[in-house]
Amino acid sequence: MSVEYNADQKIPHPAMWGVLYKSSTPFWDGVKEKRVMLQRCKSCGYWLNPPRPMCPKCRSQESEWVAAKGTGKIYSWVTFNESPHSAFKTPYEAVLVELDEGPRIVSNVVGINSDELEIGMPVEVTFEDVAEDLTLPKFKKVG
Repeated sequence: MSVEYNADQKIPHPAMWGVLYKSSTPFWDGVKEKRVMLQRCKSCGYWLNPPRPMCPKCRSQESEWVAAKGTGKIYSWVTFNESPHSAFKTPYEAVLVELDEGPRIVSNVVGINSDELEIGMPVEVTFEDVAEDLTLPKFKKVG
């Protein structure tokens, strides 16, 4: 089930780009280019998600942004029956996707009815232009 939007409401944007440690800017720049970009430690290869200035595993402050495959599996989900914002029509699902690289990200699903969702379902990223200046990564069932 895809998230439907109320046309008379402005869709809220994700957190202000680059506010915390300039953390989200490369991710959102990648989304604009239809890619999932993740931060990875240059020293030990640990995936830093959410992004941060220092690796929690080896304490290195050297990281890089790498394009993820955009494939994974549903780790968990929740159905929203009440909207946190008037721009979003309910009900809709928010999913926690465990990417093949290991990190988990929160998103929505498209083309999947809520009764079809299951833990471990293989999914792949798709990108939805939800406003003139906002593209979001969402997930669809593989195959």
